[in-house]
Amino acid sequence: MSITSQADLNGLQQISAAVAATLQQMREYAQPGMSTQELDEYGGRLLTALGARSAPRLTYGFPGWTCISVNQEVAHGVPTPHKVLREGDLINIDVSAEKDGFWADNGGSFVLGADVHQHQPLVDASRQILRTAISRIRGGVRIADIGGLIEAEARKAGFRVIKNLVGHGVGRSLHEEPKEIPNYYDRHNLKRFKKNSVVAVETFISTRASLAHQLSDGWTLSTKDGSFVAQHEHTLVVTDGQPLILTAANGIWD
Repeated sequence: MSITSQADLNGLQQISAAVAATLQQMREYAQPGMSTQELDEYGGRLLTALGARSAPRLTYGFPGWTCISVNQEVAHGVPTPHKVLREGDLINIDVSAEKDGFWADNGGSFVLGADVHQHQPLVDASRQILRTAISRIRGGVRIADIGGLIEAEARKAGFRVIKNLVGHGVGRSLHEEPKEIPNYYDRHNLKRFKKNSVVAVETFISTRASLAHQLSDGWTLSTKDGSFVAQHEHTLVVTDGQPLILTAANGIWD
């Protein structure tokens, strides 16, 4: 999507505020002993109260309001009553939704309670790398160069990146052009960020694995080697200068 009017920007700001608030409040609501289904249903109530509709549910028939991935799960985790959160778990919540024809996407990983398994350095690296990557995005910048930056920053921090999960355009639907904003340098990707376009930029920073694999539920993506992955994501508008971060209120950098 390319923003062409104040009405476009207003609509995007409203849905972005809704997904940002939902993500922040779900993170605060999560506690040991709670099932991922209970956490997801709370998120669903928040979205509904804000007049928003779950994007994965609306677009793909996903069996949850939000995606909640735990420990070795990387993305698209299905909320269930059998998956119970525990102290020190690495949790990722991804919230995307639609309101009045506008769509926004955001996500973040965090450690639940005490960091008994030492996941915090991975989480911190993912957060900081996203901040660095977004600060370099402006109209005309090659998408591949941002991917190369993310990969280089991950390597400097002692981590790797997941290569088969990507950021994407967003705005009038959940996934738009550019279809892929990878976490690594893809020399075949000649596309550039365009001024006034709306994109969801996300990091997938891994302890070892470079690929995520689909589990038997047909949705959840996980590592095969026991690696852990942290993801952080913002929806933003590309400008000639610093991007306008529409989901800044989600608090993933706090």
